[in-house]
Formats: sequence, C-alpha cells, structure tokens
Amino acid sequence: MNQDTIRTAVRERYGQIAESETGCCAPGCCGGAEATGISTAVGYSQDELDQVPAGADLGLGSGNPVQSAGLQPGEVVVDLGAGAGIDCFLAAKKVGATGRVIGVDMTPQMVERARKNAAEAGVTNVEFRLGEIEALPVADGTADVVISNCVINLSPDRERVLAEAYRVLKPGGRLVISDLVSDGPAPSILRDNAEVVCACLPVEGREYRSDLERAGFGEYRVLEERTYPLEDLSTHAVAQTIVVDDPAVAEAIASFVGSVKGAVMSAVKPA
Repeated sequence: MNQDTIRTAVRERYGQIAESETGCCAPGCCGGAEATGISTAVGYSQDELDQVPAGADLGLGSGNPVQSAGLQPGEVVVDLGAGAGIDCFLAAKKVGATGRVIGVDMTPQMVERARKNAAEAGVTNVEFRLGEIEALPVADGTADVVISNCVINLSPDRERVLAEAYRVLKPGGRLVISDLVSDGPAPSILRDNAEVVCACLPVEGREYRSDLERAGFGEYRVLEERTYPLEDLSTHAVAQTIVVDDPAVAEAIASFVGSVKGAVMSAVKPA
C-alpha cells in the first residue's frame, strides 16, 4: 500500500469512529470492552476519566502520556493525533490558565467533536487544529512538550512525523509518546492488510528508538510498558481470513501478537 492509500483509509476509519460512540484501537479485537474499560486498562485512573468532557474518551489510547510528561503550569503542549481530546483536556488542567494546549488531527470529524467537547466544557486554554502530523500546522519552536497516544504508528511516514515533532519543540523540549510496540517486526502478511494497518499495527521497539535518534532526539527512555487489552489476534476474523490453512502463518501471527505492549517513551530535543 502506498502512503496516500494508508492515509485515506485511516482518515475514513477514524472519521467513522468520531461520528459514532464506538472506540478501541482495533474494533473486533477488544472483546467488546467499553472505552472506559480500555482506557483504565492502559493507564488512566477513574479520577482522570471523570475530569474530561463526556465524549472525549473513545478508548483509543495505548497508554497515558500526560501522566508521564511532568507537565508544569505555563507550558505549551502539542498533541499529535488528538482525536476527541482526552489527552488535551488532561494536559490543559496541568498547564493551567497560563499554559496552552494545541491538539492536531487530520480527521475533520474528530476535530469537530473535540471542539464541541471543549466548548461544552468551557475549556479555554486548548485549541484543536485540522492538519496532518507529517506537516504540523504549528510554528517552529512552539512547544515545551509534544505528546501523542497510539497515533504515530498509523502514519505511513513515521520519520517525517518525528522530524515535525522535533521542529515544533523548543530547544530542551521533551517528547512523550505512547504507542504499540512489539519485540520483533510484524509479519509482512499483516503489514499488507489495510484493516490491520488502520488498527495501529505495532512497531518493533528498537525501530522507534532508531527513528527518534535519526530525528535528532536524545535521552531516549521507556517510561512504562504494559500489556494492551487485545484478544488473541489469531482468533480474529481478519486473521482467520489471512491465515486460511497455513499453520506457519498462524504461528507467526500468534507469536507477534503475544509480544505486543503499550509503551510510553520519552526523548529530549537537545538544548
């Protein structure tokens, strides 16, 4: 699949999610769990979920980057792939009235939903911008902190996304991202399936570190890892279609899925 095909498929899929009440990074792979249950499983406390506007939590995260970001009053935060705004609203509380949060998402329906959530909740130190994370509508050196939650894996050009994060950070600024990672590379048969790619196909953990270092970041750290609440993908209808009757493929997929974790990672733009 080429980059435009992936980007169009992702935009359409998350537009549909924004217009519905469903969530989850991989519909059909979450055992029917509610968004709140998924968010709690990946690291959000019930108190945090109670703080965000109704409709902001779609259960699309793989961790809780705001909890690990050490946000301070007055800081400027940029959220890559803000969705309905859950992390933006949590960040807005931490940076306070003197701080600012900018959420960027390429899906018009998500931006509309996030703006509605902000207006209804009366949150004034957050704004949502329509744009692609490979070309952020944010000026150079704007942010003290860039965050992202289970979104960068969706991009067909991860290196460009990280270069953009580097560009919009101030010198000494920090990047805190949560994403799905695996111990090894995804089997090619999964990488070539559009539905799997649109459901946050995990990236090998060491690839993430290499990409960050190439973008210029230093001080890479894995702050947290936890099992993502997936059913065994080998029993999922998509996997069954892929596997057919090939035991070797089934074994490879099961091994890969068994190594998937939600990881919160940080890095710093040198001062």
